Amino acid sequence: MADSNFNLPPGFRFYPTDEELIVHFLLRKVALLPCHPDVLPDLDLYPYDPWDLNGKAMAESNKWYFYSRRTQSRITDSGYWQSIGIDEPIYSSASQKLIGMKKYYAFYIGEPPEGVKTDWILQEYRLSDSSSSCRSSRKRNSKKEYSKWVACRVYEHACDKEDDDGLELSYLDEVFMSLDDLDEISLPS
Repeated sequence: MADSNFNLPPGFRFYPTDEELIVHFLLRKVALLPCHPDVLPDLDLYPYDPWDLNGKAMAESNKWYFYSRRTQSRITDSGYWQSIGIDEPIYSSASQKLIGMKKYYAFYIGEPPEGVKTDWILQEYRLSDSSSSCRSSRKRNSKKEYSKWVACRVYEHACDKEDDDGLELSYLDEVFMSLDDLDEISLPS
């Protein structure tokens, strides 16, 4: 882990599942409940290029984790984040209820829409509409609109393949990643 500001035990590794990011982190953040240890920082992603996240976000191996506010503008100084595919539902392993959604983005260098695609991937996690009805009443009294929070995981896809630590892309992850490659295929006339 790059940031040692958290008094964590030796050997601590941060590899949350999609469900853990939704339930143990994002849902607690939105409901204004404490999370111990509080390892995910609040970070406005879009002024930062993905390679600038080191030292700003929770780092584990070649992945960075943080909370951000949902926004329509996904433009940075060097490029922009472009949506890949459709939203992927996240279900509770205990109840099989929909608890959140995951959206993929690829980072492009340059101006939209002529940017050059990179290997940087953003997974943005948000609560499902059904999760929003379960939130604490303290949220309603808050001055901030916490329903706009998302949890983010950013990584460089090429590096992710080299780091064989037992984590694999799910079948849906691979399908969504391949959908973006379809526009690069040229068909004969």
